[in-house]
Amino acid sequence: MYRVELGEEILRVKDLKVWFPIKRGLIDILKGKSQLYVHAVDGVSFNLRRREIFCLVGESGCGKTTTGKALLKLVPIHSGTVLFKPTLKETIEKLERLGVELDSNGFVNTVPLKEKQFKPLRREIQMIYQDPYGSLNPRFRIKDVLEEVLLVHKIGESKEERMELIAKALEMVKLTPWDEFVYRFPHQLSGGQRQRVAIARAIIANPSLIIADEPVSMLDVSIRAEILEVLLNLRTQLNSSYIFITHDLAVARYICDRIAVMYLGKIVELGDAREVIADPLHPYTEALIAAIPDPDPANRLKMRDLKIKGEVPNAVFIPPGCRFHPRCVYYDMAKDVDPELKELCPVKEPPLVEVRKGRFVSCYKYAAVRNAVKTGVVDQVRK
Repeated sequence: MYRVELGEEILRVKDLKVWFPIKRGLIDILKGKSQLYVHAVDGVSFNLRRREIFCLVGESGCGKTTTGKALLKLVPIHSGTVLFKPTLKETIEKLERLGVELDSNGFVNTVPLKEKQFKPLRREIQMIYQDPYGSLNPRFRIKDVLEEVLLVHKIGESKEERMELIAKALEMVKLTPWDEFVYRFPHQLSGGQRQRVAIARAIIANPSLIIADEPVSMLDVSIRAEILEVLLNLRTQLNSSYIFITHDLAVARYICDRIAVMYLGKIVELGDAREVIADPLHPYTEALIAAIPDPDPANRLKMRDLKIKGEVPNAVFIPPGCRFHPRCVYYDMAKDVDPELKELCPVKEPPLVEVRKGRFVSCYKYAAVRNAVKTGVVDQVRK
């Protein structure tokens, strides 16, 4: 992947939590049992710069997709702060008319906004869904799928102007000649072509932030590289940023600038994409990388040392202390050699601390994390 020069910050997420309440029965209510929650996202913090591709990785159920949906207010946010910096003049003017104030740096906190107030921001924050078969209306022609975005956000004063924007969007995602696709239905396209239409729908409003939820996981391997190349080209053409959600570390290494590894609703490691994969710090990251199939036939039958055991705990009953310690092989091996781990890992949750320049990790293997807990001084995620 080629690098581009990054711009100013456009997104700041701090201590984001998304908890889903579990329905209680009448007997539970009468007995006064406390409300239980699924801790889907449990205190996530990160920032994003213009033209940056920020990757959320982790196994299924770790909260990656829920984090992306929370930024779009598609799921209720329990607590936290999401600061977004709109760039389009039309968006800023609409927000002002609705009584939404921007701070001195041009950011707006999206969490307390009502749907009517948040609607202007939907033009600048778009999402590419994982399933190209389910994300497109089967009754709409491709023209209608793309024109709907323009009509909702009142872009284009005439049909001719909107058709020009539709043609431009299809050409940008390499669906050419565009007039051969614009009047087709989704079922008349291949999976890769459908996903290109989904990308065109996301970019046609000229967003500054695109949330891509595993956009290539359902495509053939031969098509994935083409779609990733389209996304990389669009980043520079549109001057936009991505939050790229994936479980495929090979894809993350290819397309992302930074990687945040999530486990059970929290970020456990964060840093430069190549550095995280080449030199993982957290035992969970090591286990994810060790699980990647080796292309060398000579190594396929060799047993790998996976620093993980058991199953993912229930997101309702989060383990105390470090939420990864019940599955951590390192903890089992070192707790007798390092008595301090007995006092920290199962009792106190490790904070996300910068242990190297630009590398953040949440693990008591590192002295900086231990000192942060002992002294009460915790480094916040910085640029």
